[in-house]
Amino acid sequence: MNILGIDIGYSNLKLAFGPKGESAKTHLRPAGAAPADRFGSRFDGRAQDEFLHVLVHGQEFVAGVSPDRAEMWTRSLHADYTASASYEALFHAGLLLSEMDRVDVLVTGLPVSQYLDEARRNALAEQMCGTHQVTPKRTVSVEKVKVIPQPIGGLLDYIAQEDADIEDARVLVVDPGFFSVDWVVVAHKDLHRQSSGTSLNASSVILEEASRLIAKDHGAAVNTETLENAVRAGKPAVLVLGQRVEITPYIEQAAKTIGPVVVESIQKSLRTESKMPDLVVLVGGGAQFFREALQDAFPRLTVATPREPVFSNARGFWLMGNTL
Repeated sequence: MNILGIDIGYSNLKLAFGPKGESAKTHLRPAGAAPADRFGSRFDGRAQDEFLHVLVHGQEFVAGVSPDRAEMWTRSLHADYTASASYEALFHAGLLLSEMDRVDVLVTGLPVSQYLDEARRNALAEQMCGTHQVTPKRTVSVEKVKVIPQPIGGLLDYIAQEDADIEDARVLVVDPGFFSVDWVVVAHKDLHRQSSGTSLNASSVILEEASRLIAKDHGAAVNTETLENAVRAGKPAVLVLGQRVEITPYIEQAAKTIGPVVVESIQKSLRTESKMPDLVVLVGGGAQFFREALQDAFPRLTVATPREPVFSNARGFWLMGNTL
C-alpha cells in the first residue's frame, strides 16, 4: 500500500512517501513553478539537471525551482493558490518525486481558514484524486485523498517523534508558513474550531520587513526571494551593493516586530477556551521566526518543536495515511 504525504507550500514543496508500515522517505524542493518557456536562455546546461519537467493541461512546466528563476511570471501569493497552474505543476512534481505509479492514499493539508470551507476542501480532494498525466510518458493514479488542517500533520509528527502521550492534554499547534501562520487547539482528539485560525502575518511578511531594515542601513533593499533562498540554503549573508550583509540580525529584528502581532491573534482566539493550553507545539518551515514571541506569550509552557520542522506536516500526513 503506497502512501504519499504532500505539503505544497508557497515557499517549499515537502514530501513524505513510501509503503505502509515502513519508514517514510522525504523530499524538499523550492515551490517555484512556471511554464518552461519562461526560463529563457538561463534554462540550459547543468542548471537544467536540477529542474523537474511536468505537464499541466498539456503545457510543459518546470517545477521545484526558486520562484525568482522564471522570467515574466509571478508566484501565487493568494488564497486561491490551490486552483493555480503553479500549484498543479508542483502537485505533479510531487507525484513524480514519489517514484510511484499508483498512490493508494494521499494526504495533504489546507490552511485552517480554508480547511473550514467544506467546498474548498472537497474541491481539492477531487482535484488530486484520479489519474494524472505528469509527463508525456508517465501517468500516476491516486486512489484516495484525505485533506486535513495543515497543523494537524505537525502534531502527528511530534507525537511520533517524542512518543508523546497527549490524550488528556490541551495542545496549541502553531504552523508558520510563508503565506500564513495557522494554529489549532486540540483536546481529547477534538479540533476546537473556534480557537483555531489563520494569520497572514507570516514568514513572507518577516522577510519583507527584514528587507526594509536592510535598505534603511545599507541604502538598497534585498528582494524577499533572495532572503528566502539564503534562509533555505543556510547562508549567513547576502550581497547588497557589492558588500556582504549578515541577514540574521535583520530577520531577528523583523521577527520581534511581526511575531507578537501573530501571537496576539492566537491569544484572542483562545478566549473561548475553558482553560489554557498545556503544551505548545511549533512546526513548519518558519518555526524559528516565531519561537521567541510564543515563548514570551506562554512563559510557563513548553514550546516544543519536532526535528526538521520543515517536514513536520508532510511526515504527519504520511503517518495519517497509514491509519486510513
